[in-house]
Amino acid sequence: MSLGIAFLWGGAAIWAFVTLIWILSLIVKNSAIMDIFWGMGLLMSVLVYGFLLGENQFSASLLQVLVAIWALRLSVYIFFRNLGKPEDLRYANWRRENGSRWWWYSFLKVFLLQGVIMWIVSVALLTGQGGNSVNELTWLSYGGIALFIIGFIFEAGGDWQLSRFKKNPANKGKVMDSGLWAYTRHPNYFGESVIWWGFFLIAMESGCWLALISPILMTFLLTKVSGVAMLDKVMSEAKPQYRDYIASTSAFFPMPKRRSAK
Repeated sequence: MSLGIAFLWGGAAIWAFVTLIWILSLIVKNSAIMDIFWGMGLLMSVLVYGFLLGENQFSASLLQVLVAIWALRLSVYIFFRNLGKPEDLRYANWRRENGSRWWWYSFLKVFLLQGVIMWIVSVALLTGQGGNSVNELTWLSYGGIALFIIGFIFEAGGDWQLSRFKKNPANKGKVMDSGLWAYTRHPNYFGESVIWWGFFLIAMESGCWLALISPILMTFLLTKVSGVAMLDKVMSEAKPQYRDYIASTSAFFPMPKRRSAK
């Protein structure tokens, strides 16, 4: 099967996936569950592509395993983070603003939109299984694994540190600025970006430069759209001391702390 046809089938699978999650969101009355299933949707896509292309090369299997580790960890973390809590403020505000039409409008604004992004991001997961990949570790594979490990440490480590910080009642109202958070305001977002650059390197075993779309889009979204930019704005409004944190700590790339301008 050609990459183009496989990509179309992948898009159909993703559409069906987000539609099912949308229906589930109507049942539980919580649109934020899409966050839980984001990683699982990409795991499904890499497995669908692998099945359709029928490739068994080492690099294709390596890509599937690493995506599974990333996706399962992320989904489990978000599930337990949100367990027993009300709907995320972003979705709750949209629900209130749209009133009785939110039940169908949420499909367009949340689920279908994220499905389209998921489909585009999955390009590297497609091309990495495109038939020209190799059956042994190369410098691309080693580089991809190294980036995955670094990114995973920042993403999973940052989430774990923040979770422990929030569980301590003494930290209520405070800003997390220790551990990985002392070097970047968003170690989890930085880590996810690095992970996708790792997937890109492994996918490049196939020699298809279209894989570059995935890490570029993910990095753009994490820094300019739904990640750093949005969270910094929300946190600055909620916690005035966060502005000092912004002044002293790198937004994305880990850097030594700088002196705050007084």
